[in-house]
Amino acid sequence: MLFVTLFSRRHLVVILRLFSIFFFFFFPSAMEVDVAAENGMARTPTQKQVTFNDTLEIAELNIDLRTQLGDTTSELSLGLGATSPSKLKAAEKDRHSKTGRRGLPKKGGAGGKGTWGKLTEVYNEDGVRDNKDPNYSSEDDDYIISPSSPEITPEQFRKEAEVIFKEYFDHGDTDEVKRSLSDLNIRNIKSEIVHVLLDLAMEARPPHRELASVLLSDLACAHVINTRDISDGFEAIFDQMTELSLDTPDVSEVIGNFIARCIADDCLPPCFVKNHINITDRQRLDALKRASLLLNMKHGLARLDTIWGMGGGQRPVVFLVKQIILLLKEYISSGDQTEAARCLVELEVPHFHHELVYQAVVLVLENGTESCMKMVMDLLLHMANITVLTQDQIDRGIMRVYGDMTEIVLDNPHAYVTLTKLVESCVTAGMLSQHLATQMPQRGRKRFVSEGDGGAIKSPED
Repeated sequence: MLFVTLFSRRHLVVILRLFSIFFFFFFPSAMEVDVAAENGMARTPTQKQVTFNDTLEIAELNIDLRTQLGDTTSELSLGLGATSPSKLKAAEKDRHSKTGRRGLPKKGGAGGKGTWGKLTEVYNEDGVRDNKDPNYSSEDDDYIISPSSPEITPEQFRKEAEVIFKEYFDHGDTDEVKRSLSDLNIRNIKSEIVHVLLDLAMEARPPHRELASVLLSDLACAHVINTRDISDGFEAIFDQMTELSLDTPDVSEVIGNFIARCIADDCLPPCFVKNHINITDRQRLDALKRASLLLNMKHGLARLDTIWGMGGGQRPVVFLVKQIILLLKEYISSGDQTEAARCLVELEVPHFHHELVYQAVVLVLENGTESCMKMVMDLLLHMANITVLTQDQIDRGIMRVYGDMTEIVLDNPHAYVTLTKLVESCVTAGMLSQHLATQMPQRGRKRFVSEGDGGAIKSPED
């Protein structure tokens, strides 16, 4: 209802004004003819002036009509309970917040229509940051300058990589290798990582080849190298197979195992084998056939996890104990200390070397002869000198013997006497400390006084 009232007041007056002006300018002759017809005379300039005055009177009448209509509509609006126009205009001019919150002035109080902020204030001093702005300039961007080393050549990388990978074969930490490689600028020669690693693994033992496969998988997962880099690395190894066969006669089998393991670890696509079927080189063909055979056998992907055999830490303890006992028996028969040390190292369980000390001391306690004691002493001293046995492993093995003496003496009554001699010899040789020798258990003496005899001392014959 309020909308209809406002429309009637404002728009009706405008329509009447426009209609009167339109009629005056476009139809002046009609008005003049009517006046002349009534007076019976021709039109004169005076009559034209009167006609214009009449038009003004019509406009004044329209204004009076508008006022009357405005008063009527106002009374109707007020009668219907609508808001008066004066109040509506006051509400429109009200600049107070409708939310009850007081906002901060624009531009710190220097805003308003047609203003640019405070005096001496400069906007966009640092340039335009939006790259879609026509005034944007890339020269205004902030640059982070960091030092970078020049890209190294493949020969320089081989020297650095050989040191990194040989250390990795000792500690087995792939994260350390990633950090070392990140310090080298090898953006365009990443395939050399695979080439050098496989070249070193050819001459290494199966556990080191397992470490090489694990490293390739971790580097691929960390996006240090991609599938293309690994493929190019194998292509470089293919070109070098004739030279590698001089030191590694089974080079085709080894490379085939590496290819199958990389496919199982999702480092290479399966089509890598199919794309090289048409080659004529005999060694390459044998390597690819070996990889295809491993991938197509039953449960092939699961078996490829142990393609290089089980490492020392993954072998059962019972198996390791049997191997150490067999090693000691062969040493007692042959007396070859170097061969015994080599067999112990090949087990690849440096954390389990205390088992050798334990089994060697038990062997002496069971044998009880001076010759056996001397051979075991010489073997332990030799392994300690070449750092196959550490002082911690020797002490741990001796302490295990101390803890099991109550059971060992049941089968060997003279075990305490033999152990005392052996410990004294080890202290003299410098393998045991005096503090550890004082912890050696002593056999309890036989009691000659019984509680049921009333304190009477028995003779030794009784």
